[in-house]
Amino acid sequence: MERHRITAVPLTVVLGDRALEEGTEISARSLAQALQKRKPVTTSRPSPEMFAAAYRAAAEEGATGIVSLHLSAEFSGTYDAAVLAAQDAPVPVRVVDSGMVAMALGFCALAAAETAEGGGTLDEAVAAAEKRADSTAAYFYVDTLDYLRRGGRIGAAQALLGSALAVKPLLQLDEGRIELREKVRTASKAIARLEEIVVERAGRSPVDIAVQHLAAGERAAALAERLRERVPGLAELYVSEVGAVIGAHTGPGLLGAVVSPR
Repeated sequence: MERHRITAVPLTVVLGDRALEEGTEISARSLAQALQKRKPVTTSRPSPEMFAAAYRAAAEEGATGIVSLHLSAEFSGTYDAAVLAAQDAPVPVRVVDSGMVAMALGFCALAAAETAEGGGTLDEAVAAAEKRADSTAAYFYVDTLDYLRRGGRIGAAQALLGSALAVKPLLQLDEGRIELREKVRTASKAIARLEEIVVERAGRSPVDIAVQHLAAGERAAALAERLRERVPGLAELYVSEVGAVIGAHTGPGLLGAVVSPR
């Protein structure tokens, strides 16, 4: 973000009776601890006013156009808030629903930023982000579907089925929604299967990969090391903890991988 001068408008995590901005007022680790203590946690989108302020600030710093990239509109009203703010922005704003989350969205932002830095137009930067989104795949494992069910991010019937059969779910992003990819009997088998899916998807072409987690750093590091050895076309490999907003909906133990061809 610093290198490419990308601005983030934060979502909010509501912990008990406190509203905390992601990234500055609550960390993923603090969020994981709250979830483990079964404290009530919800999330909320930024207001249109927050986006309007960000657009004004970018224009004042010399921007002649803005690409405003957002997590899937299936998960959040963030995109709608940005559309409202863009109507009165001092420079043209292209609001894009990436259909992605976490580093899957991050790769789209990098593609747009690199295109702009190379002299691309506003439309070309948007096209670069959308092309990256179309080719990017995100897969993840969660210890339980309960957090996704509570947040309304996956069907209650699927959550109940998973609990009843005591399976470990492998999930994926599909057209901006979370879909059940496979059901595996144990956590170790689920993580092994996640690795196989990523290797298959990556193939031999140049590809960037992000391994992300919540309160599962050892799992993430081990998976990343194995992928480094097994993906011949690997360009960049990122390992990080997800933000508090995503963590609120997945729960501790999340292990995910984003595969993004160049």
